Amino acid sequence: MRRYPADVRRVLPLLAAVALVAGCGGKKEAVQTVPSPPQSQLAFAGGALNPPRQSPPIALHDVDGQRVTLAAQRGRYVLVTFLYTHCPDVCPLIAQNLNAALRQLGPQRSKVRVLAVSVDPKGDTPAAVRRYIKERGLLPQFLYLLGTPAQLRQTWAQWDVQAVSRSPDLVDHVAYTALIDTTGRQRVLYDSQVKAQQVLHDIRLLMHSRA
Repeated sequence: MRRYPADVRRVLPLLAAVALVAGCGGKKEAVQTVPSPPQSQLAFAGGALNPPRQSPPIALHDVDGQRVTLAAQRGRYVLVTFLYTHCPDVCPLIAQNLNAALRQLGPQRSKVRVLAVSVDPKGDTPAAVRRYIKERGLLPQFLYLLGTPAQLRQTWAQWDVQAVSRSPDLVDHVAYTALIDTTGRQRVLYDSQVKAQQVLHDIRLLMHSRA
């Protein structure tokens, strides 16, 4: 996971370093609920895109075969990321932190979705994804998206993501997360070290600013 899109490289120096202990294997994080940002903290914790840009499309399906599109999420805040179930390092931490952010949002998580796009069409079988969801306690708002190799490759290309299989269980891929507002615009980018506290702060900021 060595390369980032141009937008991510441009904002990486802006990404805040927030202390949060995150373990593998679906452990629960010790994350405290983040209150609504006060007026003195009206800056994104992640890397803000200025100006915001319209998001590329996503049209895939979840583990139950239900069609999921990014366009259908209008009116919600969406976190788009790229994962695979056999990843031994970064992906479990990304999933854990995004899931923790959803959990800490409480009832407000009904306004938020995580769309995790598979970067491993061969290894991310429905059975593997169901096991991954169960083992990590992923919430219903966390949607793990699958597709044919052609569908996934098209999505990767549109999101400037490269995914290269090095062995049956290892995939080199771009690892970033985009926060999208209710109108479908990308507002914030996070690198592979995305933290729940960053995401919580930025979603709350968007919710209360109505920006």
